[in-house]
Amino acid sequence: MIRKFAFVLIAVIPLLGLSLPARAQMTDDAVIEFVKDGMATGKSQNEMIKELAAAGVTKEQAERIKEAMEKDQAGQTEAVKMAGAQERQRRVNKGAMNADVGSMDIIADDIVEENDETREVFGHNIFSNRQLSFAPSANLPTPVNYRLGPGDEVIIDIWGTNQATIRQTISPEGYINIADIGLVNLNGMTVKEADSYMRRKLGQIYAVDGEDASSEIKLTLGNIRTIQVNVMGEVKVPGTYAMSSFSNMLHAIYRAGGVNELGTLREIKLFRNGKLKASADLYEFMMDGNAPDEITLEEGDLIIVSPYKNLVDIDGSVKRPMAYELKEGETVRDLLDYAGGFAGDAYKSNIRVVRQNGAEYQVFTVETPQYDEFVMMDGDLVTVGTMIDRYENKLEIKGAVYRPGIYQLGDEIKTVSQLIRKADGLKGDAFTNRALLHREREDFTLEVIPIDVKAILEGKAEDVPLKRNDLLYIASIHDLNDIGTLTIEGEVARPGTFVFEENTTIEDLILQAGGLLESASTAKIDVSRRIKDSKSMEQPEAIAEVFSFSFKDGYIIDGGGDFILQPYDYVYVRRSPGYQAQGKVTISGEVMFPGEYVLTNKAERLSDLVKRSGGLNKWAYVRGARLIRYTLAEERNRTRAGLVVLTSGKDSVNVENLDLDQTYSVGIDLEAALADPGCEADLVLRRKDVLLIPEYINTVKISGNVMYPNVVGYNSSFTVKDYVNMAGGYGYRPKRSKAYVIYMNGTIARARQTSKGVVEPGCEIVIPQRRERESNLQNILSIATTSSSIATMLATIYNIIAPVKASKQ
Repeated sequence: MIRKFAFVLIAVIPLLGLSLPARAQMTDDAVIEFVKDGMATGKSQNEMIKELAAAGVTKEQAERIKEAMEKDQAGQTEAVKMAGAQERQRRVNKGAMNADVGSMDIIADDIVEENDETREVFGHNIFSNRQLSFAPSANLPTPVNYRLGPGDEVIIDIWGTNQATIRQTISPEGYINIADIGLVNLNGMTVKEADSYMRRKLGQIYAVDGEDASSEIKLTLGNIRTIQVNVMGEVKVPGTYAMSSFSNMLHAIYRAGGVNELGTLREIKLFRNGKLKASADLYEFMMDGNAPDEITLEEGDLIIVSPYKNLVDIDGSVKRPMAYELKEGETVRDLLDYAGGFAGDAYKSNIRVVRQNGAEYQVFTVETPQYDEFVMMDGDLVTVGTMIDRYENKLEIKGAVYRPGIYQLGDEIKTVSQLIRKADGLKGDAFTNRALLHREREDFTLEVIPIDVKAILEGKAEDVPLKRNDLLYIASIHDLNDIGTLTIEGEVARPGTFVFEENTTIEDLILQAGGLLESASTAKIDVSRRIKDSKSMEQPEAIAEVFSFSFKDGYIIDGGGDFILQPYDYVYVRRSPGYQAQGKVTISGEVMFPGEYVLTNKAERLSDLVKRSGGLNKWAYVRGARLIRYTLAEERNRTRAGLVVLTSGKDSVNVENLDLDQTYSVGIDLEAALADPGCEADLVLRRKDVLLIPEYINTVKISGNVMYPNVVGYNSSFTVKDYVNMAGGYGYRPKRSKAYVIYMNGTIARARQTSKGVVEPGCEIVIPQRRERESNLQNILSIATTSSSIATMLATIYNIIAPVKASKQ
């Protein structure tokens, strides 16, 4: 038993390297109990291997248990004698288990071989399916022909005048012990025989036999015994297996892992007491459902799986292309039956057989009448071809017919007119003056035959006979002509391009575009038309013809009632010059009624807006008022264009990706504008302008290249230098002469150091920094090279001019 466990764990080890989900690991005792239970319930070795691996048994744990059990086995002494029926039965079971030791060594290798096997043999996979174990059912009624043996439990029920239930297990010697009767030998009897025998025996103490019987008995089978069966030959794990006494040959082979790549499925033999008891052909079971003879295995039975005799491969257009095992004398017909027959696209007239004759290969072309006669041999390769990818009676029609598609060339369709009628006739847009008949010649080259469909249908021309693979194409007039489009832009709801339709007017196109917008002008609608002259031999000067119209009430063109649009006409609905949408401006800050105001005219100014807002309140700082203006699209485009020029170097940024400001500040003098409305300082407002009127701020901000940028209180007597000193003085390399002041109203002024009046409340003094001069070697060499070039050029000019002057003198 210990060696059995050890080798099961050896088989598990190669599987434990697989990636398994993390789970609670089994203890060593749990692993041992699992193997015991699995063997007792008849689980196959493959099942136990997979379940142990899935339960989280690690490679290290398996090796540890194996070593411990081998040490225990080595320490056991054979001097210990076991007595009694129970001990003898345990030794028998242990012997059967130890017989499996050698087979367990092969499990790991067989697992790898099974994965690497590339040649699929029909039927071999039935033993690898965990859902198909061929195990006997525990819920079947007791077979009357089942032969009792040691380990079987018999149940004897007595009812009637006497009532009793006797449960006894047959001893290794074949006996059960009945009270008041003694030992009764049931070994080798069938259940039916044992029932009759016990009726006679129990008749000695119960009224269960004879004419005066007042009680009945029934002998049934309880727990069944475990038997040892030997499986030999071409199986994956040959050896001795303990299994239920109800088991059959298929279950025994399943327990042995199934047949290997050399094993036969056509003649599996069962030997009992040295004689052939039965032979099973699993192909009959798999093909027709004829299970092998229901022969129940007995103690000591031997199952031998011999090597196959004839293994034949079939490939190509069959339903189950793979290798098949054939018996002696089986033919091509048998092979096709095993392969499920021909596939739908198979060429059935003949097949190809490639055979090895010992020295070289032979090829046979087997015709249909020979399928029942041509005997297959080991190693044959059968190939079933497919049909040719062509049609023997195909016609096709495309184009302007109601039912284009593929049709049959036959008695009903032989000519062009018949094919057109079969396609439900021509559509109204069919071009009947010329159709094209594409034909395949005998040498597979193609030709085109022009067909006058109109003349054929009217009976004025002879009908054209058709041949197989002909394709008739009848064009549509729309395919041959440029239908064209109509385009409408401007003040309509849905401007865009529309498909041209005959007799479309300007009014029709405007309706298709959703009608006129409120801003549309009814006084001027322009239509531009292409100049077309297909017979012209020179290029004209004019490139378009323009028509102008006006609207009357009700979408009616004034004076253009008979004007019809032509393909590619371009209609433009102008914007009315008398239409103006409201424009809003905003005033915020220290006014009586801040908020949004609608511009009343295009000349409204700053002073007008302040007046409409109720005027300034007493906290307003007029000199600090500023104007925020939104940039127009064309202004942003000009800015981008300028940036493109300035940043055209190879290391420049992509101007398109820059996020340009949508607003900018306009420097204003609101104090002057309010003092003299309409003057130059009183700017004209634009849509979305924002006028900000701040409250009085008596601080000054100093920033830029100073020691400590700061905000200080305003002092009218201070100069610029005084404010800089309040920020810690000038910083490193200040540009004093370029200092400037930014006022609250958005204007900027130069600021000299000694200036006093230039600084106002709320302004900002900015001190720029001088740029560092680059005096590296590269610049020096560049200057030197430039100077040398200039000197050389001057010398050359002098050498040219000097002789000329000398000659003149």
